[in-house]
Amino acid sequence: MKYAFQKIERKWQRIWTEKKIYKVKDIFKRPKFYCLDMFPYPSGAGLHVGHLRGYIATDVISRMKMMQGFNVLHPMGWDAFGLPAENYALQHKIHPEIAVRRNIKNFKKQLSKIGFTYDWEREINTTDPNYYKWTQWIFLQLFKAGLVYESFEPINWCPSCKTGLANEDLEKGRCERCGSRVEKRPLRQWVIKITKYADRLLKDLKYLSWPEHIIKMQKDWIGKSEGVEFEMKVFKGNEELKEKIRVFTTRIDTVFGMTYVVLAPENKIIENLKLQIKNWKEIEKYRKEVEAKLAEEREKEKTGIKVEGILAENPFNKEKVPIFVSEYVLADYATGSIMGVPAHDKRDFEFAKKFNLPIKKVIEGGQKERECYEGEGILVNSGEFSGLNSTQAKEKMAQWLKERKIGGKK
Repeated sequence: MKYAFQKIERKWQRIWTEKKIYKVKDIFKRPKFYCLDMFPYPSGAGLHVGHLRGYIATDVISRMKMMQGFNVLHPMGWDAFGLPAENYALQHKIHPEIAVRRNIKNFKKQLSKIGFTYDWEREINTTDPNYYKWTQWIFLQLFKAGLVYESFEPINWCPSCKTGLANEDLEKGRCERCGSRVEKRPLRQWVIKITKYADRLLKDLKYLSWPEHIIKMQKDWIGKSEGVEFEMKVFKGNEELKEKIRVFTTRIDTVFGMTYVVLAPENKIIENLKLQIKNWKEIEKYRKEVEAKLAEEREKEKTGIKVEGILAENPFNKEKVPIFVSEYVLADYATGSIMGVPAHDKRDFEFAKKFNLPIKKVIEGGQKERECYEGEGILVNSGEFSGLNSTQAKEKMAQWLKERKIGGKK
């Protein structure tokens, strides 16, 4: 006997639609369960197996919860605004509204054939005024509260799709949608001050039963670092220049171990010091090479260029240290400048070994020549702060900077 699966599936899908078996009912006695998929962009002729792989997983979860007695809301919708839809319309020489409507019709047909547990009466379209009036309302509340601002920020840019991409949309430095090599590009955009709520966001992560690597990803996005920011004078020979390098560190207790300073290639101070830098062409060439790299690529290998002609001064001991430009420092983290303390930071240690830079031990622990010690401990070779433990030293050093009006806690 031959199983006519297409005929049988059409029969039952019709019955499911007529009976509205996936309609969300307002049954308050049953516990609620909300399962949300990432809505697809209606910017292609149809969905592909990659979409279905994710949607099948959430459908399995939704069905399980239904069987467990939950009132399940499992909606589907269309992320229809933005450049992907616009680019599709341009390629096919039709109006974006027509393209979106046509693609949505086909997407919905495909999903219905699979038999997912969607309540189509709750279909969402981001181009619907009844939907986006609420996203606009949310933005206005954030704006009124001073929680959003405009800024030029580096983004992952796909030159083919002509749109910005999240790090999760990349595969080995390429756009997962079209395969093009992704570039780093500064773009004027609205930025939300999530760091304003960093403590609360970090604290509430403990209530999520998520995989550890996802929790870490969330912590990285929240991006809270407690530490000290301070300024360093810049010298050309014995002449003090007007420019100051601002450095952020979470380990101010190791400041006496600083043997160099590193600037992110995009740091604006580099342009300001252009006339003082002897090897400007070399620096400029290196910066352009780094521009095309993504953050994860930049941190893999310790490359860099020494800035010839100028030095930075450690405010604590007045020692002058060399300045480097290196890709392992990112412009969008803190000030885009770091103090290099190779004896007590692994990345700094690797960089110092590569460029044959001094390694000065200032915290008891580890062996100077063979390893770096990243833990806390008792300070040594640290002037008036020697003998203090790291916790005490951090407080006193932050106060020392504040009294001299050159830095403090951040």
